[in-house]
Amino acid sequence: MKPEVPNGIWPTMVTPFTASGSIDYDALEMLIEWYIAHGSDGLFAVCQSSEMFYLSLEERVALAKFVVEKADGRLPVIASGHISDRADDQVEELGRIASTGVDAVVLVSNRLAAREEDDEVWKRNAEYILERVPEVQFGIYECPYPYKRLLSPELLRWCADTGRFSFLKDTCCDVEQMREKLEAVRGSRLKLFNANSSTLLESLKLGAAGFSGVMANFHLDLYAYLVKRWRTDPAIADAIQAFLGVVSLVELQYYPVNAKYHLQLSGVPLQLRSRVSDETCFKPNQKLEIEQLQVLTSYVRERLKSNVSS
Repeated sequence: MKPEVPNGIWPTMVTPFTASGSIDYDALEMLIEWYIAHGSDGLFAVCQSSEMFYLSLEERVALAKFVVEKADGRLPVIASGHISDRADDQVEELGRIASTGVDAVVLVSNRLAAREEDDEVWKRNAEYILERVPEVQFGIYECPYPYKRLLSPELLRWCADTGRFSFLKDTCCDVEQMREKLEAVRGSRLKLFNANSSTLLESLKLGAAGFSGVMANFHLDLYAYLVKRWRTDPAIADAIQAFLGVVSLVELQYYPVNAKYHLQLSGVPLQLRSRVSDETCFKPNQKLEIEQLQVLTSYVRERLKSNVSS
């Protein structure tokens, strides 16, 4: 059994593409370095931000393998990439992802039962996967697409009791639900990572292990500061939380193209190309929003530096 995943920031990685639409591995290597330099504690590859529903299985496997190789043990890597409906196809996908050397293979919660099916169906399908993909550490991602399936505290406890799960990317965006989930898995190796910016600080106070959301593609270092320093600098933590909560609304404005534009401005040489959204429809005002966000984020960083040094 691999060691527990570390607490902290697990960005949901975007995938750079070339002008022809293939994965741009040169840009991806520089993106990995950007994540590491800005305070990431782990990398979540082959997820919805990575446009996994628009990648072939071969591309998903190659993407996970590349991230593992370039991270080179400096920080752990987890990956999802199972998007099929049939259980046997999912087993093949998960086995292929596991073979890349990732530290955990992340199950997409809505792949294990249809919208109208109950938790017993989910458990049976999970057991089928656990039996056929042995000796692998798993995570769970409450992916919003094609529908969002949130795990109940009871089902989450069942996952924890198997001893095979160590990571939950929680997307409920509800403090009370997270409180119940955290209580259900207390004492187990299963950790909850909040994907929602506005509830992050409250979830940390309840025992959440960190953040795993799309906004780590914009100002990862501020999330890292909040997660690591909220106990020692409560006043600053409140201010950072207020900033992160409000600016997270930019997620609704043409993601992931706007995140790629931000990364461009931050020095990562990737194109705006996306398989999810037509990058030519990225409006001038949406670009301006990202440019203004960069100015505002720089101001917040400078204020942080002055507070730390004083």
